[in-house]
Amino acid sequence: MAQEKYFYNETTLRYEKLKTPLKSKLLTALGFLIVSAVMASVLYSFIPSPFERAQAREIQQLELQHIAMNDQVEKMGKVLENIQDRDANVHRVIFGMDPIDNQIWNGGQGGSEKYDFITNYKTTGELLQSTQQKADKLKLQLAIQSKSLDKIEKEAGSREDKLAAIPAIKPIREDKLKRNIRALSGFGMRMHPIFKRKKMHTGMDFTCPKGTDIQATGAGVIEKIIKKKSGYGTHVIINHGYGYQSLYAHMASVSVKAGDKVSRGQIIGTVGNTGTSTAPHLHYEVIHNNNKVNPISYCMDGLSAEEYQSLVDSAAKINQSFD
Repeated sequence: MAQEKYFYNETTLRYEKLKTPLKSKLLTALGFLIVSAVMASVLYSFIPSPFERAQAREIQQLELQHIAMNDQVEKMGKVLENIQDRDANVHRVIFGMDPIDNQIWNGGQGGSEKYDFITNYKTTGELLQSTQQKADKLKLQLAIQSKSLDKIEKEAGSREDKLAAIPAIKPIREDKLKRNIRALSGFGMRMHPIFKRKKMHTGMDFTCPKGTDIQATGAGVIEKIIKKKSGYGTHVIINHGYGYQSLYAHMASVSVKAGDKVSRGQIIGTVGNTGTSTAPHLHYEVIHNNNKVNPISYCMDGLSAEEYQSLVDSAAKINQSFD
């Protein structure tokens, strides 16, 4: 209960109860309300509400997740850099391809206006922009690397096909040859067995019994089967692609037909003595870009480096051919 106040009235010579005017009461009340409102506002600005506290906790969790995500983006970037490095220094070197241009690999993503919608966030804008730029660069590099691997895969497939196609083995198995392979008649000027004069011998003669199997020296397509009474006699030409052809002459029989696809090592016929030939043997030629080349460079199967050199030396000796 409010304490009553008194004053001494000199007119009445008595103590009388002090009465506060209504206006003063109203002003006092209004002042109290104003002070209370100000204090409440101040306290509200310093003391968060439950909703604000929940929002603050969520923002803190998002910041932690963003840091973790940014770290993952950087790690993925390093892994991609490692793949790109192996691409440049291993795969492309093997296949003779130029590495990815650094300017393309590290190319920009356009102007800064691209990230205007992010930088509008005063608190997190800069952080979000940095991560978005890293993610965009990673996305671009992944696309570049993917195209690069597609090219390497295509080149590898092409190279594999080419390696399978180029003549690379002897047309007669070595264990089927009648004489030691080092005694064969090679490529170059040779004494013709019939005309008894030196003549260019454009292939290699493999002596072996009539009926010995002849094998394709590389994958390809049977281009021609020709049967003549002179010259190469019955002979087969295989088109290997990539500018390569191989010719097998003086055959006794042919087990393929024009247009057939053959693989390296596949039997295409047997050794004979047809055409201008003095004894059963196989005359073998390799043609590259329409030029007849020394087949010795395409008969390396089953030979060490020393044995191959010995074979080259033997084939280079001037002797008599068999056709």
